[in-house]
Amino acid sequence: MRPEGDPAALGELLRSRRGRLTPADVGLPPGERRRTPGLRREEVALLANLSPTYYTFLEQGRQVRPSPQVLDALAAALRLDGAERQYLDVLAHGRPGAHPAPDGRSEPPPEVLAAGVADLVQRLDPHPTFVKGRRWDVLAANAAARELFTDWEARPAADRNLVRWMFTDGHARQVYLDWEHEARAMLGRFRLATASHTHDPSIAALIEELQRDSEHVRRWWPNHDVVSIGASGVKRLRHPRLGPVGYAHVVLSVTDQPAQTLVTYHAQPDSPSPRPTSMPGVN
Repeated sequence: MRPEGDPAALGELLRSRRGRLTPADVGLPPGERRRTPGLRREEVALLANLSPTYYTFLEQGRQVRPSPQVLDALAAALRLDGAERQYLDVLAHGRPGAHPAPDGRSEPPPEVLAAGVADLVQRLDPHPTFVKGRRWDVLAANAAARELFTDWEARPAADRNLVRWMFTDGHARQVYLDWEHEARAMLGRFRLATASHTHDPSIAALIEELQRDSEHVRRWWPNHDVVSIGASGVKRLRHPRLGPVGYAHVVLSVTDQPAQTLVTYHAQPDSPSPRPTSMPGVN
């Protein structure tokens, strides 16, 4: 069975992106004085070659199942980027793999990390490496990752979440030299990664907690900003022994558990390279 998506969030996304555009952005005349910023619904419908009534139904969050062609037309009309186009599809149709329970909630099986993947994480030391699950809980981390970020194993099991740590632990601001940029990007990637699991009560609870406990999440979450989950990238991090270090990182999906991802870092050539440590609480 294919999940039904999230019509309410789809409507919010369309309203948000419509509000960011002006007639000049899409080649339309300015028209009469506007009471609110952004395009009118009728203008988006015109650009996407849809009836105004149908488009209004989409914005209202009604149970309408737009075709891929309609979504392509909306993405073009609203000038969506690649990540936003992917997010649009998830909100409209969901993704295979999450089966709604009779009460409308999804009941995913307990998350288990394969022994071979856990072993790989440890063998990649001294390169900081960890695996995060569908909620972005840290399922495994080697000594180098625990030294660089936080000692995940010393934290209570319910507090080993990467996004919660980023937004509610002041130490994250010391680790990430470009904290606001990285935090906003992480939230966008998290939103895109979990968009198809909106009926998972544990993810819904986490999102509620983040909005309750973080001023930044409360401010950014309503914007529906999403960021593609790239296969690689570069970050500037502060290592506790070496100071600022430029790290390149690679992101790999676990084949039989696609919601689990392994992230491994290595110091760039012009940065000092960490060595294995025997610090208490790390090994």
